[in-house]
Amino acid sequence: MASLADFDLQALRDPAGIFDLIEVVGNGTYGQVFKGRHTKTGQLAAIKVMDVLADEEEEIKQEVEMLRKFSYHTNIATYYGVFIRKGIKGAEDQLWLVMEFCGAGSVTDLCKAANGRSLKEDWISYIAREVIQGLQHLHYNKVIHRDIKGQNVLLTENAEIKLVDFGVSAQLDRTIGKRNTFIGMFSIFYVLIT
Repeated sequence: MASLADFDLQALRDPAGIFDLIEVVGNGTYGQVFKGRHTKTGQLAAIKVMDVLADEEEEIKQEVEMLRKFSYHTNIATYYGVFIRKGIKGAEDQLWLVMEFCGAGSVTDLCKAANGRSLKEDWISYIAREVIQGLQHLHYNKVIHRDIKGQNVLLTENAEIKLVDFGVSAQLDRTIGKRNTFIGMFSIFYVLIT
């Protein structure tokens, strides 16, 4: 099976008539994130809309590939599909990355709502455990996220914890074993306990 990185983004379907954008709910590494709706079923979705710039195309493909391959885990936002909206003359094409909608917001939002108080210890341990389970799934598959922070840890309306934003993640091959980066878990624990 060919990987996503091997195919042409321009060959993707247009999202018109399939998904509608409702409102902006955040910003990701490469674009805005919208609350969206599947036009036929009414199911809500998160839709990351990214301009397809030549110098960012590989990073976008990497993020889509990571979600497509590894989102079947309970702690990774579920991947629904990817589409391309052709730009009007002179405008960039837009890639629509469609995934599970996490309506309760991010861990950062949760901490801000605490109005300067720390989260309760049982919430901190629950969030940490779920993040670690998601990371364990990725690491088992030789993937490092490299951008774990409060904005990239989302909660569903049922308080399920989901990892998102794979724009800087990396797939380790058998010969490399590790990456020379240090971004991650300490930043989320700092957010949770302060």
